[in-house]
This record gives sequence, C-alpha cells and structure tokens, in this order.
Amino acid sequence: MTPGINVAKKARVPHRIHEYDHDPNSESYGTEAAEKTGADPARVFKTLVASVDNRELVVGVLPVTEMLSMKLIAKAAGGKKATMADKQEVQRATGYVLGGVSPLGQKRRLRTFIDQSARNFDTIYVSAGRRGLEIELAPEDLANLTSAQFTDLQQA
Repeated sequence: MTPGINVAKKARVPHRIHEYDHDPNSESYGTEAAEKTGADPARVFKTLVASVDNRELVVGVLPVTEMLSMKLIAKAAGGKKATMADKQEVQRATGYVLGGVSPLGQKRRLRTFIDQSARNFDTIYVSAGRRGLEIELAPEDLANLTSAQFTDLQQA
C-alpha cells in the first residue's frame, strides 16, 4: 500500500492496481510500465516535476510517449520559465523516488496539470507511488483527487 493508493481508496474512487517486476536497468520507467502491464503507451502517463520561475514546484502528467514542454507547463502555472526540478527536491516535496513519483498522495501537495490527451480515454495509468506499481483510474477522478487542471503539455 502506498499513499497514492490510500488516497484513491479513501475517496472510494474506482481504480485498479497493476504490479510488475521493475527492471533496475530500465532506461525509461514509463515505457517499461506500458510494456509490462500490456497497456497502450498512450494511456500510460508519467509524473514529472518542474520548477517554475525557480520559486514553485508543479507536476505535469503526460503520456510516456511524449516530452514535456517547459513553455507550456510554465504558462499553465502562470510563470515565465520552467526547468525540470532537482531530483532531491522532488523526493523531499513528494515523498517518492524518481520513477515512482505519483500525482496522488504526495507529502506536499503540488499544483498539478494533466495533459489534455488523458480525456481521450476512459481510464489512464499513473504511478501508484513506487517503481513497478501503477494505478489505473478515470482521468476526471485523477483531476478531482489532485485538484488538477487539464491543459496542453506536450512538446510539439
């Protein structure tokens, strides 16, 4: 059980847990999750943390097949510039290790933005809070649980 799963359970949100053997040599956690769960990679979303204007950490949730646009996440957060957040900062703020960062159950709740493409699916997969563990739920439920906004986040 992880804080992310607990959030979904407590809110009584319909969800499914998918566990798989994580390969420590994997180059891409998201691609590995799609392959090992057998899910369409377009439905498997990664959770990335960016620093906006060097003053606020925000979360971007987007398909594992896509790259996060720093311009778009900065704009969504009302800032000018975004960079990927420092690994240690991410772990301190979320309570999760890289490759297992969940948008749910973070130690410090960060503003969250979900890529618009999530709305194309009945359910999507996101990390449940550790490598080798995914939670499948409706995009609207994820947005409600994280107070997220849907927006375009993909690099063109």
